Amino acid sequence: MLKKFFIAILVFVSIFAISSFAVSELDKKSKDELYRQIELFSSTLAIIQSEYVDEVKPKDLIYGALKGMLSSLDPHSQFMDPDTYNELKVDTEGKFGGLGIEITVKDGLLTVVTPIEDTPAWKIGIKAGDRIVKINNELTRDMTLTDAVKKLRGKAGEAVNLMVLRDSEKRLIDFKVVRDIIKIKDIKDPRILEDGIGYIRLIEFRENTGRDFEIAFENLKKKGMTAFILDLRNNPGGLLDNAVKVAENFVEKGKMIVYTKGKDASQNLELLSRTDHPDLESPMVVLVNEGSASGSEIVAAALQDYKRAIIVGTKSFGKGSVQTVIPLGDGSALRLTTSKYFTPLGRVIHEKGVVPDIVVEQAKIILENKEEQKLENPKDIFEEIEKKDNKDKTEPENKDYKKDNQLMSAIDALKAVMVYKIGKK
Repeated sequence: MLKKFFIAILVFVSIFAISSFAVSELDKKSKDELYRQIELFSSTLAIIQSEYVDEVKPKDLIYGALKGMLSSLDPHSQFMDPDTYNELKVDTEGKFGGLGIEITVKDGLLTVVTPIEDTPAWKIGIKAGDRIVKINNELTRDMTLTDAVKKLRGKAGEAVNLMVLRDSEKRLIDFKVVRDIIKIKDIKDPRILEDGIGYIRLIEFRENTGRDFEIAFENLKKKGMTAFILDLRNNPGGLLDNAVKVAENFVEKGKMIVYTKGKDASQNLELLSRTDHPDLESPMVVLVNEGSASGSEIVAAALQDYKRAIIVGTKSFGKGSVQTVIPLGDGSALRLTTSKYFTPLGRVIHEKGVVPDIVVEQAKIILENKEEQKLENPKDIFEEIEKKDNKDKTEPENKDYKKDNQLMSAIDALKAVMVYKIGKK
C-alpha cells in the first residue's frame, strides 16, 4: 500500500514538473523555492499516509489539498471534483432545482449577491447582502462556496432552512425556502412609464439577452420613447459578451466598453462597441444597487465613464474578476481567477463597485406585526404571493411604479435633463 502511495506522490509531483512551462520565465531562485515547497508537500502526504490513525485514500488527500490550495487564493477560485464540475455544466443550461440566489464569499462569510426575481428566494424576502449563517441547521463557518451550492441546490419541491444575518437590521432571520425549477427570464417590463420615458429591466445576461434587448428597445422607440431607464438592480451578471452587446447600443462604434488584464498576455482582452447605429442622444438613466454585479457593473461603469447615462441608486456589489474553467484529466476542473475587469477609463470594479452619480437608498417597507410573523409560516406567504403574482399577470400595466422611490428619482433626473435639452435648443 505504501509503495502504491509513493507512486501516487511521484505521479502528482510529475504533474508539477510537466507544468513547469508555466513558470519557465521565473528566475532560478524562484524555481528552486517552488520545488522545495513541492518536496515539503510530498513529505507531508507520506507522513499522513504512514502515521495517521485511519486509512485515507491518496485521491482524497490530493483532492483535499487542491480544494484548500484554490480556496486560499480568493473566494471565486475553486477546485471542482468531477461531480461538482458536472453540476456546473448543468448550471449553464439555465434550468435546475434551486432557491434562486447568487452567492459568493465576502469578508469570509457566505453572502447573497442577489435573489433572482420571481424565484423562491426572491418571493420569500431574501435580500442582497444577507449573510447565510446556517443551511439546514449546519453552520456555514468555513464552508466552501462549492459545498454551499451543493446544499442549496437539489430536487424541486424540497425545503431548505436558512438562517441569515441581515446587517442592515442587525438581526438573524429564519427562512424556509422550497426549491423550484429555476427558469430565468432575462428581460422584464419593457414599457413606456410617462412623458415618453421608456423602461426595461434586465434580470441577468444570458445567451440571447443582447438580441432580445435590442428588439425590446426598438419597440419602445416605435411607441414614442424619448428617454430611457435601464434597470440593472439585483442583476448578478452572466455572460460577458451579452453584457457588452447591451452596452454597445449606447456607445460609439470602436469605443472601449471593458478590458481585462491578467498575469498572462493571453488573458488581456479589449472589448469594443461594434454597433453601427448606437443611440447616442436619448437621455438615459441606469439603476443599480448592492445586488448589481459583474456584467451589470460593466454596463453601468462604461456608460458612466462616457457620460452617456446618469447612474442612480446605491453602490453596486463589486465583482469584477474573470474566472476561467480549466478541465483536468480525471474529470475534475479548476475554476481559476485569471484576470480582472477595468472600465474604459481604467477604473477597477473588483471590490470597489460602481458608485452612482445620484445616490438614492431604497425606501424601507415596514411590515405590520402580523405580516412579520408570517416568516414562520412560509405556506401562508406563498399563498399570498401567488395571489399577488396572479393579479400582476392579469394587470401588468397597473403596477404602481410610483411606489419605487429609486425609479421615481430616475424619472425626475430624466425630466430635468429633457427640460435642459429643450432650453438649449
